[in-house]
Amino acid sequence: MTKRIGIYPGTFDPITKGHLHIIRRASKLVDHLIVGVAVNAGKNPRFSAEERVEMAETDIANMPDKHCEITVEGFDHLLIHYAAEKNASCIIRGLRAVSDFEYEFQMTGMNAKLNKSIETVFLMASDEWQFISSSFVKEICALGGDVSEFVTPSVLTKLKNAA
Repeated sequence: MTKRIGIYPGTFDPITKGHLHIIRRASKLVDHLIVGVAVNAGKNPRFSAEERVEMAETDIANMPDKHCEITVEGFDHLLIHYAAEKNASCIIRGLRAVSDFEYEFQMTGMNAKLNKSIETVFLMASDEWQFISSSFVKEICALGGDVSEFVTPSVLTKLKNAA
């Protein structure tokens, strides 16, 4: 039987409890989930790719009720090519709002044109996490707000040290 591999890509700058919720749910759908941390220098990340991989690895290692093997690695090229290199059968994307859907819909169409054998699976964010974004978390923290509800303690420490 072929192992089902999924990719959950993102910048994860930083990883939030919303991301972890999607990871936990995605782990029920595949045999191996790769959390792909995109270098994405165009987004001007606060943390280096190495720091973002480390934060994700730490949070996932401490995450209860994982349903499959989960690994974290950085990548710096086209997502659909990365997914093909990893023999992934699907790309998993989290959706929070209609604005997410419009962008993801276009990206899914383009990815399908580039490689029809890799499906995109959308997971809707739960009510508890749908308003959280890494950008909001960074901004609130930088302005002295409390973001402890949105990130794990290890990520909170990194955020405070980076502010």
